[in-house]
Amino acid sequence: MEKKPKIDQTSTTLLLEYFSKMMPLTDEEKELVASKFQPRLYRKRQFILQEGDVCNVFNFVVSGCLRMYNIDESGTTHIIQFAIENWWISDKGSFYSQKPSALNIEAVEDTTVLQIKHDDLLDLYVKAPKFDRIFRVLVENSLIKMQERLLQNMGSDARIRYEEFLKQYPTLANRIPNTHIASFLGITPEFLSKIRNERVSK
Repeated sequence: MEKKPKIDQTSTTLLLEYFSKMMPLTDEEKELVASKFQPRLYRKRQFILQEGDVCNVFNFVVSGCLRMYNIDESGTTHIIQFAIENWWISDKGSFYSQKPSALNIEAVEDTTVLQIKHDDLLDLYVKAPKFDRIFRVLVENSLIKMQERLLQNMGSDARIRYEEFLKQYPTLANRIPNTHIASFLGITPEFLSKIRNERVSK
């Protein structure tokens, strides 16, 4: 099971700073955020979400790295998203519909998150409508990035996809296994090694 770390004021401050960059918050709204978001610690390889369960939380990553993925009928893993510091991750389809998820969310490293439950987020919308707009922007941006990635995977060379990965996750290449990166790019680990060797030799 997930562990609940001691409440770290710094963690909440990071989240408040994130929101404040999108829209100024009142003291009352800041207190409301602090009361709704709860810290959770997940150890490496521990699951936040498993296929078949309903996604009940929206996660803001304070430290560490998570991956969201699906396993197809042949047993192949397809990584859809990584989430590192100051990123959000959730199966939004399951979260908003409250239907079972087809995805898994797993800690790639020991990871601390701030979580808000589905009902608490709805209550936050009612008590502070500003967050309805904030989360709408978050979801819209996520959908735009997912669409861009889908189009990129359909039409671009794997080398270009790797360069885009490095731009999107500049610190991640040295933190996670090559197999994870290859799965995210839709290529084999061997081909990823070839691409990396080509970059080094240039």
